[in-house]
Amino acid sequence: MNTVVDVFLIGTLAAVWLSAGLLVDGMPAAVTARQLRRRAGLLSALVGAGAAVFAAIPLVAALVPGVSAAPAAALLPGVPALVVLTATLRRLGWVRRGAGAFAAAPLTPVPPALRAAAAHPLLSAPLQITGVAALVGLPIAAGLVDVPGGAATGMLGVAVTVIVVIVAGIGIRAALRHSRLAPLVLAPIGRRDRERAPAGAR
Repeated sequence: MNTVVDVFLIGTLAAVWLSAGLLVDGMPAAVTARQLRRRAGLLSALVGAGAAVFAAIPLVAALVPGVSAAPAAALLPGVPALVVLTATLRRLGWVRRGAGAFAAAPLTPVPPALRAAAAHPLLSAPLQITGVAALVGLPIAAGLVDVPGGAATGMLGVAVTVIVVIVAGIGIRAALRHSRLAPLVLAPIGRRDRERAPAGAR
């Protein structure tokens, strides 16, 4: 297969998932419920587009004569993409429905619980890791990385190490961000509120 086709397929895959990773990073910063709902809807559309590109890669590889490197390049991002489709989409649906509950008052500020849910690591990290993994697949699609052997093995080891460091950084950043927002959910329940509560309510 023409290398240009492989690069185009994996480049499109990387562009879609990187866009989703950037968008999910800004979701907790939404000011109003309407803005959060709009971002959640756009993010759902990007995930759907990313899944469609995944499905198109083997189809195009089967239709076009020759050997394609695109399916092999798509294997790496395929693993975190499965997490997105099984766990992230469900959490994204919760956030979208939560923001949709304020449809009658769309300019309502985002509640702390909804903001913390939008920053959950299972929502942000898989999307961002999928984008990074798809970007790493570009050298494979371009034919710059062959079957490991000799010097290529050393290059592959360095690449894997860099990927692991990036993935760990994304996961740690997402966990810290969520842990910073989660306590705000209980912030209104202060000591004075507990003292004012009727004895029968305890």
